[in-house]
Amino acid sequence: MNTPSPITGRRPWQRAVVTGGAGFLGSHLCERLLDEGVEVDCVDNLLSGSTANIAHLRDRPGFRFTECDVCDAEQVLALSGPYDLVLHFACPASPVDYLRWPLQTLDVGSTGTRNALLLAARDDARFLLASTSEVYGDPLVHPQREDYWGNVNPVGPRSVYDESKRFSEALVTAHAAQRGVDAGIVRLFNSYGPRMRAHDGRAVPTFISQALAGLPLTVAGDGGQTRSLCYVDDTVDGVLAVAASRSLRPVNIGGTEETTVLEIAQRVLELTGSSSVVEFVERPVDDPGRRRPDTGLARELLGWQPRVGWDEGLKRTITYFTSQFPVDRQTG
Repeated sequence: MNTPSPITGRRPWQRAVVTGGAGFLGSHLCERLLDEGVEVDCVDNLLSGSTANIAHLRDRPGFRFTECDVCDAEQVLALSGPYDLVLHFACPASPVDYLRWPLQTLDVGSTGTRNALLLAARDDARFLLASTSEVYGDPLVHPQREDYWGNVNPVGPRSVYDESKRFSEALVTAHAAQRGVDAGIVRLFNSYGPRMRAHDGRAVPTFISQALAGLPLTVAGDGGQTRSLCYVDDTVDGVLAVAASRSLRPVNIGGTEETTVLEIAQRVLELTGSSSVVEFVERPVDDPGRRRPDTGLARELLGWQPRVGWDEGLKRTITYFTSQFPVDRQTG
């Protein structure tokens, strides 16, 4: 069982709604809030989320799941509440998903965010937007600070996700300024851990599933591009610390250990004992060359910093995938 963050202790909320709550990160947020005595309404349209992620929460007191499309204002405002926390995490987050559903990704970033903000305004709740390091695009500044405006291709294949999140941030800022919504923004970097899907296109689950299946690990380009992995428990700590801070300013939450994609693949091979080989494949368009957050604001404002190193996080994630692998192998 998860325990309350040592940073902020028990949370000041009684009832929360988590949009996208059946997704990878959303399900971990639901679980942590329940562990801390908060009643949770999990809302998801199951486009990229799965009820399997929340199956273990179904019978817990204070938990309720509602299949709901946040782009439908009538459905969202029909949620009973009242809530004192709205965590807006609904959005396809993997390249596989947002490239498959580009219009839905843009819709949830715009209409979905607006509806979630209206819900927060209705109940005078704290609102927190899950934004992303992708708002920095392929950055020309390193590491990336919150005051960096980014280098995003507005018409590239990744733009449906990148620009959706950038617009979400603008919408949150406008609602806070004009309507007084108590709203914050958290920019997440390369979160990973149990409940990621094996084939969602992101490096860690892709490499682990390939290694366990004895398949080549497909590394994009020469693998020299960098990432800063943040284990899901640390991400959840950071998210809830930002929510409790009442800060409106965007806050980076991510790992401080920068490593290359090739190094991640090689370490997965070592930890799994796999005989798989690395296979270099074409690098996707607009794939960021370097990615590392400046987390000084989170450290100074919240006292937050990651506690789980990427090597330990990989071990925990591999343990999860190993337990799931027979199912993954049969179903593909």
